[in-house]
Amino acid sequence: FELSAESRNDMGKGASRRLRLAGKVPAIIYGGDAAPQSLALNHNELLRRLEDEAFYSHILTVNIDGKAEQAVLRDLQRHPAKPIIMHADLQRVKAGEKLRMHVPLHFVNADIAPGVKTAGGLFIHELNEVEIECLPKDLPEFIEVDVSGMNVSDHLHLSDLKLPSGVELTELHRGEGHDLAVAHIEPPRVVEEAAAAPAAGEQPAS
Repeated sequence: FELSAESRNDMGKGASRRLRLAGKVPAIIYGGDAAPQSLALNHNELLRRLEDEAFYSHILTVNIDGKAEQAVLRDLQRHPAKPIIMHADLQRVKAGEKLRMHVPLHFVNADIAPGVKTAGGLFIHELNEVEIECLPKDLPEFIEVDVSGMNVSDHLHLSDLKLPSGVELTELHRGEGHDLAVAHIEPPRVVEEAAAAPAAGEQPAS
């Protein structure tokens, strides 16, 4: 993924408003060995990129005034009611420096899991994404979770996930009690419809 950017020196709410009217997004890039730098991104280009899930967990090439820098998207501010990006935060990445990112979980084979296919249970995923730590070269776009072996009442936890090489889950480093549930299969819900019996002394309706 690539993003075109321009450096900017004008600051403040008025300057940001003028940028947005011109179809630009105020942004900042920080981290690494360089000082934070204010940028202007093309709004429509950024909006198109954001339609791809992988953009959120991918190393981006940001072309700033023709000079390329490697970065990840760290934060977005969106308009509360309109499809408008108000501000973007980008973090520079260094090849030998670990970074922390949220990446999505992709659950596969839920339809053939015995607890669903045979027992009629309901597959429930409790997390949509996880925070990982890794070097930039090891950053995955997503983590695949194969649930084909799950039965009714089975629970899948963070420690059960199969991670790519070089990737660690930050939550598990926090100690006991942080092995969060990721997914489970609920037993089938049986709805019993009891026939309405006439009360004692009542005559059934004719």
